[in-house]
Amino acid sequence: MSEGSSHATPGFLVWRLANKWRVAVDRAVAPLGLTHAQYSVVASLYGMQRAGERPSQRRLADHTGLEALYVSKLARALEAAGLVERTRDPRDPRAVQLALTDQGESVTREAIAVVRELLQLLLEPLGGLDAPRARAFTGELTTLLDAPLDPPVPNDESTRRRTP
Repeated sequence: MSEGSSHATPGFLVWRLANKWRVAVDRAVAPLGLTHAQYSVVASLYGMQRAGERPSQRRLADHTGLEALYVSKLARALEAAGLVERTRDPRDPRAVQLALTDQGESVTREAIAVVRELLQLLLEPLGGLDAPRARAFTGELTTLLDAPLDPPVPNDESTRRRTP
């Protein structure tokens, strides 16, 4: 275990792991002209398109866990790079639909392969990507991500402890 991690809280460790992963993915996809956040958008879009979906920016934001405004900014940058096309949704003129261009699909497939290799390295201490420990770890992460996490509002009457 890393120095200082033996008494760390789970929140601190999750934060450290998320930062470690973000930096590693940033470095790995940089030669393809992507950042980690852009990779998250194009890889998610790639999977959604393969499932027959042409998602709106809002739907993609919900899927990735990113803020809708941030997805909009990323989509504009990816459009400028020729990787994504943005079009108005014919059913809702306020909504913008996203799709990968041919170039975007090609770059995304390369990026997915690079990140998969990186994920294999990350999970090697658990036996590798397809090992039982890695699958269990993925299950635990999914459980935590599915749990609601609305922080209490300070001085909110509904969150104050009541004494009998």
